[in-house]
Amino acid sequence: MDGDSRRGGAEAVNIVVREAVLDDAQCMADLTRACWAGKVAVTSSGHRETAVRVRQNLQDGGGFILLSDEKPIGSVRWMPLDSEPDTWEILRMGVLPEYRGQHLSQHLLEAVIHHAMVADVKELRLAVRADQARLLDLYAAYGFELAPELEYTHANPVEPPPAVMRRLL
Repeated sequence: MDGDSRRGGAEAVNIVVREAVLDDAQCMADLTRACWAGKVAVTSSGHRETAVRVRQNLQDGGGFILLSDEKPIGSVRWMPLDSEPDTWEILRMGVLPEYRGQHLSQHLLEAVIHHAMVADVKELRLAVRADQARLLDLYAAYGFELAPELEYTHANPVEPPPAVMRRLL
């Protein structure tokens, strides 16, 4: 999926989102850890992300990588729920610190939404950590609504439960 060109100073920057393949597992694990560093509480399992786990996520679901001039700068994954395969959970969306503030994560989110629609998925869900509540407005702008009746299937039992949001497609 092609992105857009942004002007950073005098030079054009080409932003592209592409679907991840199994060989991207190590890159995506590295991206997740780099995106989480200094931003997400150290208790998050994202700080200990491994290529093995990412590879399993990609086999069971899928993912996208965000590129800036062909350099990986962000990623996202999704997984179908075991109990509801036409419902996907969006996982591990992040953009490297030096690229934040440019609304680039929207490209990843839009790619997952579009892919889910094409795949006839009925619902998307995501979880927002209690310490990342500012993200609720971002997701609400894309049609996600708080769903307090739902529990996040990957919740860390030693942390406050995240807010679950859903979007019906």
